[in-house]
Amino acid sequence: MTKTLTRHGNSYALVIDKPILELLQITPDTPLELVTDGDALVVRAVRDKKRQKRLDKSLDRIHRKFGRGLKKLAE
Repeated sequence: MTKTLTRHGNSYALVIDKPILELLQITPDTPLELVTDGDALVVRAVRDKKRQKRLDKSLDRIHRKFGRGLKKLAE
């Protein structure tokens, strides 16, 4: 998807389509973090710490259980 910036007062805004916001479960109240490496801009939702901890725990469990198989698939 290619987007262009929209003028918003003295600044510019990136308009994110509603289906993308719904997919990512982002609302107007969701805090967003902007990160750049000098070439790319990454916008991600700041999630609550409990949710992130549960996600990390689940990913760790998946890695322990299926890590070797996933590594073979990646090769």
